[in-house]
Amino acid sequence: MQSKPPTPAVEAAHGAHLTTLPFEDTRDFADAARGFIAAQSPCVITAADGRVVWDNDVYAFLAGDAPASVHPSLWRQSTLVAKQGLYEVVEGIYQVRGFDLSNITFVEGDTGIIVIDPLVSTEVAAAALALYRQHRGDRAVVSVIYTHSHVDHFGGVLGVTTQADVDAGRVSVLAPEGFLEHAVQENVYAGTAMARRAAYMYGTVLERGPRGQVGCGLGQTPSTGEVAIIVPTVDVRETGEVHTIDGVQIEFQMAPGTEAPAEMHFYFPGFRALCMAENATHNLHNLLTLRGALVRDPHGWAGYLTEAIDTFGERADVVFASHHWPTWGRDRIVEFLTLQRDLYAYLHDQTLRQLNQGQTGIEIAETFEMPPALERAWHARGYYGSVSHNVKAIYQRYMGWFDGNPARLWAHPPEAIGPRYVAAIGGIDRVVELARQAFDDGDLRWAATLLDHAIFTDENHAGARELYADTLEQLAYGSEAATWRNFFLSGATELRDGTFGTPTVTSGALAAQLSPEQLFDVLAISVNGPRAWDLDLAIDITFLDIDTNYRLTLRNGVLVYRKVAAEDSAQVTVRLASKLRLIALAAGDSASPGLEISGDAGVLAALVGVLDRPDPSFDIVTP
Repeated sequence: MQSKPPTPAVEAAHGAHLTTLPFEDTRDFADAARGFIAAQSPCVITAADGRVVWDNDVYAFLAGDAPASVHPSLWRQSTLVAKQGLYEVVEGIYQVRGFDLSNITFVEGDTGIIVIDPLVSTEVAAAALALYRQHRGDRAVVSVIYTHSHVDHFGGVLGVTTQADVDAGRVSVLAPEGFLEHAVQENVYAGTAMARRAAYMYGTVLERGPRGQVGCGLGQTPSTGEVAIIVPTVDVRETGEVHTIDGVQIEFQMAPGTEAPAEMHFYFPGFRALCMAENATHNLHNLLTLRGALVRDPHGWAGYLTEAIDTFGERADVVFASHHWPTWGRDRIVEFLTLQRDLYAYLHDQTLRQLNQGQTGIEIAETFEMPPALERAWHARGYYGSVSHNVKAIYQRYMGWFDGNPARLWAHPPEAIGPRYVAAIGGIDRVVELARQAFDDGDLRWAATLLDHAIFTDENHAGARELYADTLEQLAYGSEAATWRNFFLSGATELRDGTFGTPTVTSGALAAQLSPEQLFDVLAISVNGPRAWDLDLAIDITFLDIDTNYRLTLRNGVLVYRKVAAEDSAQVTVRLASKLRLIALAAGDSASPGLEISGDAGVLAALVGVLDRPDPSFDIVTP
């Protein structure tokens, strides 16, 4: 359905932002353009089958002054982030930006290049490498460094090297300790729910344009090509560890539990260049990403930034990261890192101060004010994370979901509370009438609250559905955070057009790297407990490729596994050619090769029969 224009209330708010934010500070535009060598034209990248996996040209509308349908600060950020091409960071270090959500960096050594963070997918990484080679020569890749365990920093590895070259020792792959475990686990255990919500967060299906998706704040959007992984050959374990690769010396600083569970920074003495991974970028990051994750530790995050300042600040002429553009000059680097440090430390400390005075997370978030120096620093603005949801995340990290008020200890869920509220107010038509008045008054948050209850009372009420979509759309137009904008617009889209499901799927390459224990964890998560209450099963699973047996027991709806020798006491023994064969078996494939069953096959069928398949199209804005 057709989008609506912004209301006068939204336009007035944007006018105020233009006068209160430091738009006269244009240093970011100079930095984002510095070192430019060449752009790709057209910047449209396809897969082998012709499917478009990346289109940066679709963001050509990001020029000139912000339209009334986009927060002027977010418009500024998206204009900067949409710049694409090959850039020189310093002589010998080059970045391709604007080819994915993240950056890819090339460091020239004695004979070849070190690749840092090869983007999300194979096709865009290959295109970025080709652009680099077009202007810097056909240097061979000798090493790949993953800064951390999120897919936009390793998924395109097959675009820059091959498993064969790594196996032969021609290419090393470095990553922080714990990388593989977190890379394959973080988005698998709750992967379906995270992917569904990620479609909202990134605005995957939204039209690109002033009334649609304008970016993600951290980058424009993730690419949608082939995702792969190559297991690291070198685990970096300690701060102060030094590795020399192709004549390039690298000093490492571990930073676990910050933006990712496994993350590291590193410094190149020969280039006087510092890479901060994703812990110091040109926006406020997420402490709890809206797609879902474990709550990150802002106190530890700030501590590692302090350590980086003290360790590298006086020695660096440039700092660059896996997103956005670099910062040059010692004084500016120290100022940038200090403000980034203060950003996370202030959020942490002030949230703790106020929760110890009895305030709840939502109360703290509503009145939280940042110091003037942070409020006026463009790189501290909430384009990807936000002060509001980060404060609530800190509260959740320390206090959990319960705010201490006993009336909220056992509240009704939305489908039960909605009809009660609607009845108390005087019926759904009255609720929509009040919501319309709130909408017209510019009180969009109250309108959304009323309409949420209305939809969970009658999701097919045309007036409620239409007004709810309009309300979410206006909230989107007013949002500085790109992720909030995309969530609001995605909700409006589904209210108008129906669910769009999950446009992307979990990578099979990541599933293939799950350990047997992690695979059994996935099975345990999939057991439908009530259907399995009466089952008492004992199954041996033998992986022939690694000559290892596991005993699985299912009792009381709980699947437990142990690594033990195979025994006759098992009701059934299943011999599998590989881990991947277990994945196929769990999906119901008992006929393909690579599977031997001895004993009572009905026991195995009973286990498979109580495994639920996740729903990638579950409802979000409707019951």
